[in-house]
Amino acid sequence: MEQIKLIECPRDAMQGLVDFIPTQTKIEYINKLLKCGFHTIDFGSFVSPKAIPQLKDSAKVIESLEPSQTELLAIVANERGAVDAAAFDRIDYLGYPFSVSEQFQKSNTNATIDESFSRVETVKEITDKNNKGLVLYLSMGFGNPYGERWSPDIVTSWCEKLHSKLDINILAVSDTIGAADQNIVNSLFETLIPGLPAVEFGAHLHTVPQNAEELLEAAYNAGCRRFDGAIRGYGGCPMAKDTLTGNMPTEKMLEWFEKNSIDSGIDRSAFEIALKNADAVFP
Repeated sequence: MEQIKLIECPRDAMQGLVDFIPTQTKIEYINKLLKCGFHTIDFGSFVSPKAIPQLKDSAKVIESLEPSQTELLAIVANERGAVDAAAFDRIDYLGYPFSVSEQFQKSNTNATIDESFSRVETVKEITDKNNKGLVLYLSMGFGNPYGERWSPDIVTSWCEKLHSKLDINILAVSDTIGAADQNIVNSLFETLIPGLPAVEFGAHLHTVPQNAEELLEAAYNAGCRRFDGAIRGYGGCPMAKDTLTGNMPTEKMLEWFEKNSIDSGIDRSAFEIALKNADAVFP
């Protein structure tokens, strides 16, 4: 059976919080996550501290993380952030939020879709030069709240263009606003995965606890093997809207994988320690 990849996203969980989490608290929490066996930890971002003040200490955090086989990812939104993040040997992946919504792209990265496409091209050159991977998050991948035209064909077209023109090989389709249902998730991945076999597709689903399992099942049954989550479902994108649902709860994913005899690769003892620590980090 193909091994799944679980990506834990403390960055996504923390980024919208108003009260600043002390740097040492972040370090201790992420170090606990690094013991759990996740494929990747989305630990921080290199964006303007004015935009995301919670993550202004990502450079300090990375310097104090313990050795681990788990890989590390940092979010960037432009060339400057990519250069800063790529300078750290410990960072394995840069993540870039690319939106199929013009309005959300402008609010999230202060760029049009066309400008963002050019930024992706530049970021890809930086990651290639520095032997980093690039994970592209396809924001508004399952719906659009702004009245703009949205369809699975639009998402598919952008995935094809990003792969063929810019050689993007990891695309995390993102439900930024919690709009997805199991039919959309299943049908979209059933189209994307066989249509672009060279691309590793992931599911970054913002959801509520009561529909987490059905969305996870829909993505898995459609062939998705890369899943983002955050303990307790904390977080979401502060650039979307105040009523945004949270991230896919990691513990809910683990329960579903265990129930269906799917190896998650997670050390449950280490995970329980991190789970308890999360209650102190996110009071």
